[in-house]
Amino acid sequence: MSHSSILANIKNNTKNENFYFESIDGGYINLDDFKGSPVLITNTASNCGFTRQYSELQKLHDEFSNSGLVVLAIPSQDFFQEFNDNNKVKNFCDTNFSLTLPMTTITSVKGKDAHPFFKWLANEHNFRPVWNFNKVLLDKQGMFVASFGSFTNPNSRKIKSKIINLLKN
Repeated sequence: MSHSSILANIKNNTKNENFYFESIDGGYINLDDFKGSPVLITNTASNCGFTRQYSELQKLHDEFSNSGLVVLAIPSQDFFQEFNDNNKVKNFCDTNFSLTLPMTTITSVKGKDAHPFFKWLANEHNFRPVWNFNKVLLDKQGMFVASFGSFTNPNSRKIKSKIINLLKN
């Protein structure tokens, strides 16, 4: 599906069902494939003071993926702290954090070039990442639940309690 097709659908959608990302491992990630699972989406960067949160995202993935949680990392160069090469991002994350969670290619998360998912968040939920490692939690139907800033640790009680509640219901 083209970005223009996705954009045409944003106006009428309140769910993430038409949003695709390129996977850093090749192929595509379709958020609709995660229906039935809560999803924590984080815009990331390899050269940021919050980069250590990759470890925390991996811990969440390790703890809750078998229960259904999807943790998705979306590298972005919008704040000028990401490599300009997807292979460098992947190698950095593999070497330093042994990431096994799904990750997209480098993706714009703000402004006119933002990926349609982030335009949807801005238009429908008034959420725009203001820095790296902002987080968005979606419920099992792909509906927006909450957003969290960079300073909120992925393993904080604030985030984990919402995840646990979504996994139970």
